[in-house]
Amino acid sequence: MDSSAASAYVYAKAGGMLAKSFVGKNAAKLFSVKSLRDLYSLLFSGEVPSMPEILLAKEIESRSEKQFLNQYIDLIKNFTRPSDVLVALLNFYEYDNLKALGAALCLGEPSLPEVFSIKAFSWLNYKAWPNIKKITEKTPVSWYNEIPTVSELQDYDSKLDSQYIKELWSAVQKLSGDDRIEVEKLVRTEFSFRNILWVLRLKVYYKMSSEEIRKRLAFADESKKNRDELAGDAFAILEKDVSSYEDWKNWKYFRHVNPHDDGSVWELDPTWVEKSFKDEFSKMAFSAFHKNPMSVLSLVSWFKIKQGELDMIRAVAEGLRLDIGSEKLMAAVEYSELK
Repeated sequence: MDSSAASAYVYAKAGGMLAKSFVGKNAAKLFSVKSLRDLYSLLFSGEVPSMPEILLAKEIESRSEKQFLNQYIDLIKNFTRPSDVLVALLNFYEYDNLKALGAALCLGEPSLPEVFSIKAFSWLNYKAWPNIKKITEKTPVSWYNEIPTVSELQDYDSKLDSQYIKELWSAVQKLSGDDRIEVEKLVRTEFSFRNILWVLRLKVYYKMSSEEIRKRLAFADESKKNRDELAGDAFAILEKDVSSYEDWKNWKYFRHVNPHDDGSVWELDPTWVEKSFKDEFSKMAFSAFHKNPMSVLSLVSWFKIKQGELDMIRAVAEGLRLDIGSEKLMAAVEYSELK
């Protein structure tokens, strides 16, 4: 079908999928189940597998992820040549798969670990397992041609993360008009929030210095440093005191800071900020999906909304496995009745 017909079809199909998804008000159904077997039956058709709860929880998470990827691939393959940014979003899973392969090889595991197939869009040669050089040969990650040591593994993972972010940001820059403006806003917000949360966790939990934290931020372009589109907001809080409420009052994102009760000791709470960030970003993605129907933006936002659904499914599965009550679980997980 031609481009306009494909866009109309894909938008209608994506909207139908969202209507059936466990997002927005429908998310309440996830928190209403009482067991992992009930959660499986809610999410999938067919008989519930007979297995221990820890394995059933993993099966629910794995099957949910595969289902999401298959849905997204089914959407974008309707285009003769999908936009680079739509493929770049999918490549997140190829980079993540390589992390899993590297970790398994590093630890001497003989079997290929679970990987999430992106089908025709895949560029890693999984059939070459366990030869890491052949797995990555003639791919964007051909530099990953040796098995990392345990001490090197984190650096390898960080390099993969950095490469993926640059690839995604570069793809966004190829868009034009409203699509570029709106997709750029969505992607910039997501990675700015991630960088900020990384800074907060390292400051609060690990007491790291500003210089140590700078090395761990995700950049679109490292040469821009504090002016980088994705890391600039994180640079702005490097010197802030996480024990001083007053120090945060003029912060750009002060609305996300945990409240301060007079007379009590206060410290910035990264978990509180993360939940608040997730809530705002979810609402932003929902709004973006409807803003420019039949656009690249609608599919980018669909992808992000469905990733949020996956996060909730994982949290509910883990909560049920650990026998955490639904009220406590809802309080711990980003959850709001989005419209």
